[in-house]
Amino acid sequence: MLDRFIARFGKEELAVLHSKLSIGERHDEWERIKEGKAKIVIGARSAIFAPIEKIGIIIIDEEHDSSYKSEANPKYDAKEVAKKIAKQSQCPLILGSATPDIRTYYEAIKKENKEVELLTLTKRANQSSLPKVQVVDLKQELVNGNRSMLSMDLYTAIEENLKEKRQTILFLNRRGYSTFIMCRNCGYTVKCKNCNISMTYHSYEKKLKCHYCGYEEKIVTECPECHSDKIRYFGTGTQKLEQEIQKQFPKASTIRMDIDTVTKKNSHEEILNRFRNENINILIGTQMVVKGHHFPNVTLVGVIAADSSLNIDDYRANERTFQILTQVAR
Repeated sequence: MLDRFIARFGKEELAVLHSKLSIGERHDEWERIKEGKAKIVIGARSAIFAPIEKIGIIIIDEEHDSSYKSEANPKYDAKEVAKKIAKQSQCPLILGSATPDIRTYYEAIKKENKEVELLTLTKRANQSSLPKVQVVDLKQELVNGNRSMLSMDLYTAIEENLKEKRQTILFLNRRGYSTFIMCRNCGYTVKCKNCNISMTYHSYEKKLKCHYCGYEEKIVTECPECHSDKIRYFGTGTQKLEQEIQKQFPKASTIRMDIDTVTKKNSHEEILNRFRNENINILIGTQMVVKGHHFPNVTLVGVIAADSSLNIDDYRANERTFQILTQVAR
């Protein structure tokens, strides 16, 4: 985003605020904003507190993202803070998203709500068409003897991409780290009898627990629906996926982008630049790899266990899954 704004408005007009800046860098940016030298402030959720005297507009991109809520002290919701500041400053607040938060969307379509207006983009940038999406049933893959994390269709597509020297992105939702139990034969998932959300497996106690109401039960070894013994514990992360890819495609170059590989300053940028400039074959990662990037040589994106995020212990799991899969597909 910073690169795009610099290209349009120039570097002198911009200030950047986020947690990866050093204290000195953050102080310098804060002073530039306070003195009115920077007209545009770009940043993560904490940028909402930037000391701008005359705010003309506030824009929150990807407004549906849960990361706008701070879980560390002081706890705050950047969207709610933005609404308050916009009201005090009498300036417009734009909440942008291809998959808006269902509460935001509801407020926008309510006839009696005159404060929130729905603005819709009906065309994609550069008149580009939506990519072709193929859904593969992994239950059938299991019947056919494929126990890999990759379907045969995805394996073939990656193989073809490697031959054509094109790049591939493999996405595995980080929230899929939450371990849940599912029957590989019929797709049944163990859910809490009180809350109807997926039970989480605690290996040290060998119990299933609901993280909402605290309900517990013993682990199951047989599916209550189809009585199959093909009960599996899911919780595969990007690291295991990377090992699987290296095993199946030993000649392919891979790079991983997740919370474990981006701890250092500027590591996001370094990984993405390496993928782009060194023409690395496969980029494996979490939500970071599918948002707002443009890689001309990427012709294939694979989503691993696309429905696994439906089984996380979150009552909005269906909405979150729709949002992330739509973001990937567009």
